[in-house]
Amino acid sequence: MGPTTPPCGALHRSRHLGGASLRSPPELEDLQAKLPPYLRDLFSDDSDVLVWHVLLLPEKPPYNLKAFHLRIDFPEDYPFKPPTVTFTTRIYHPNVGHNGRVCLPITSRENWKPHTKTCQVLEALSVLVNRPDLEQPVRVELADLLVQNPELFTREARDFTLKYGADRPS
Repeated sequence: MGPTTPPCGALHRSRHLGGASLRSPPELEDLQAKLPPYLRDLFSDDSDVLVWHVLLLPEKPPYNLKAFHLRIDFPEDYPFKPPTVTFTTRIYHPNVGHNGRVCLPITSRENWKPHTKTCQVLEALSVLVNRPDLEQPVRVELADLLVQNPELFTREARDFTLKYGADRPS
């Protein structure tokens, strides 16, 4: 008798048998139960528990005019390696690259701790969006503009946010 073919999805699901798949669903449920006011619509992909989506509602101008969709990707060896946070909505921000990747100190290799929770990462992200870190910019030209001409930066960030941001839920 030859080898049997695994049922549909069995190979895909086997990727989730490690630590990440054991920790991320309870974290998701806990966060969904106590969602901070700056987050909405938190869910994981139907096909991959290691991919989350959430809507960020910044609290301060110019970003508070709209909302921003985020994708959080957990590596298979999470929590020993940090998740990757990406803006899927375009944002005009010194700490977010053109590709949406965020320079977030809490998720850097040198700062990451396995006991860090995703809620802490999202809180740090909310703080960063509301208060850019000009010491570690991804987009140096935006950090320079913010320092040299804050009024122009704010006007351009507001216009960009109004053009590309997602509607804020009521």
